[in-house]
Amino acid sequence: MRLIALLLLVTPGLVAVYGIKLIRDALFGEFHDLYFHIAVQGLAGVLFFAGGLAFIGGFILHRDRKRNLTKGRFKQTNYPE
Repeated sequence: MRLIALLLLVTPGLVAVYGIKLIRDALFGEFHDLYFHIAVQGLAGVLFFAGGLAFIGGFILHRDRKRNLTKGRFKQTNYPE
């Protein structure tokens, strides 16, 4: 079970690292042939980084909520229907 959790965190982490690399390359003018324009490359880098970071953050928040480690601000409230 821990191996699956590790793989779930490593994969988005690698995507976020690749996003940082794309942002850096766009800032320094290193163009990759996969992207049509350097601005598209930079935007893809921002999206990859934000997506990977959001997934890791959501995973950690879900785990902490399940173990009751969050403070009152992050407690999940169930509203009556």
